[in-house]
Amino acid sequence: MTNTTAAPVNEQTLKNLPANVQGPGYDRNALKEGILHIGVGGFHRSHQALYLDDLIGGGESGADQWAICGVGIMPQDKAMHDALTKQDCLYTLVERIGDKSTARVIGSLKNYIFGFENPEEVFAKIADPAIKIVTLTATEGGYCFNQLTGKLDLDNAGVKNDLSDPLKPRTIFGYLTEGLKRRKAANAGPITILSCDNLQGNGHVAESTLLAFCSQNNADLVPWIKANVKFPNCMVDRITPVTTDAEKTLVRDVYHLEDKFPVVAEPFKQWVVEDKFAAGRPALEKVGVQFTDDVAPYEKMKIRLLNATHSAMGYLGYLCGYRYIYEIAQAPEFIPYLKAMMDQEVTPLIANVPGINLDEYKASLMERFGNESIKDQALRICMDGSSKMPKFILPSIEEEIERKGPYTRLALCVASWIRFLNGKDEAGQEIPLQDPQAERLREVAQGQGGRDVRNFLAMEDIFGNLGKNADFVEHLQKLVDHLYDKGARATLDAVVAGSIN
Repeated sequence: MTNTTAAPVNEQTLKNLPANVQGPGYDRNALKEGILHIGVGGFHRSHQALYLDDLIGGGESGADQWAICGVGIMPQDKAMHDALTKQDCLYTLVERIGDKSTARVIGSLKNYIFGFENPEEVFAKIADPAIKIVTLTATEGGYCFNQLTGKLDLDNAGVKNDLSDPLKPRTIFGYLTEGLKRRKAANAGPITILSCDNLQGNGHVAESTLLAFCSQNNADLVPWIKANVKFPNCMVDRITPVTTDAEKTLVRDVYHLEDKFPVVAEPFKQWVVEDKFAAGRPALEKVGVQFTDDVAPYEKMKIRLLNATHSAMGYLGYLCGYRYIYEIAQAPEFIPYLKAMMDQEVTPLIANVPGINLDEYKASLMERFGNESIKDQALRICMDGSSKMPKFILPSIEEEIERKGPYTRLALCVASWIRFLNGKDEAGQEIPLQDPQAERLREVAQGQGGRDVRNFLAMEDIFGNLGKNADFVEHLQKLVDHLYDKGARATLDAVVAGSIN
């Protein structure tokens, strides 16, 4: 392509891509769909789809049998569906660090089904014998389980809908159950369900919640699933901000492509997978995926260090007036807080992680968080706190209480979340809240006694038994009161100085 006019991303443009854009080095017409992925967002497109694009492009024998059929099951997925279908399921992936960036068009996603409007197509695809793996990025809240018991929440509105109206599901369980029911009837063979969400033991969570759902109305499917479906655990990692107009403009101006839904990510990526598959798998070890017998140490490291520190930055950083993660990571007042939280309160809880130097890992996290070219919004990190807090922050607090260790910095993250839920920042500006329990949380935060931490800790499905620990309750209340009375920056300074401990 010799001119600078932006060309639409599609199959036709692949024949004449701009010189600074890499394209799929293979014939997409020869691809066969072997993977169904539910939840095609930015992360999936910057991570799993990229690994498969690398594998297929490397010419590995049989790799062309593992193309992806994407599925969107939420009403808001329509924008992704419309953009991708107009672009022949192609999109631009830009990797950025500093003032350097590279772009490529990813070709491993071959099809996209908007399940919210066409659930029958999704059921049929799960029942297709060519599909060997179903992968999931449903977010932490998408598994609809009680944070205290770890069991499926049968009172969840989506779960109740799917049990009463199985042909018009709203959760992953409704789609998976109906699809597997038809796969069983068609004798289409075993299949693997691979969760790629930030949950420790995500495969175990996917298995237990799906079996619990099936046991309600499809008990006869349970033994078939136990015999024919595998649920590997895995750990995934790549910082991938939400796509905004700025990313679309970047792709247009720098790479001369008109892309309705590009994705921008950091250069770093990691995928550690338990090697437990029911019907074969792509040879992803050829492109950097680590297969192991035990994912747990990697999961705990990532969730307790990366995800927890992200949350600590998100809530408190937003209250301090920052809007981007890189700003918070570079802020002189935040650096000692974040490093001390990781070093003193979290690292002692993490056992040996094979092949990982934890000091180097933590240093790399601070570098990644501070990447200015990744405009990761603090509000993205603040989403779904009711699902994230019990997984990223509270387990470390519980362990520190058990071992009589320090947890002030972790508790400050919880206090910041409680203050964040008030809905107004220190300047009186509205704080947007996106959370599966938003209504319930805001009702407590904005009601009488909204700064009384006991009213939050009474939500045992989120906080477990922490509300029964008098020392923790007193400590958390002190932090929340300080945030309200003195402000976020003063509270951060006090914790760093050790005047609140």
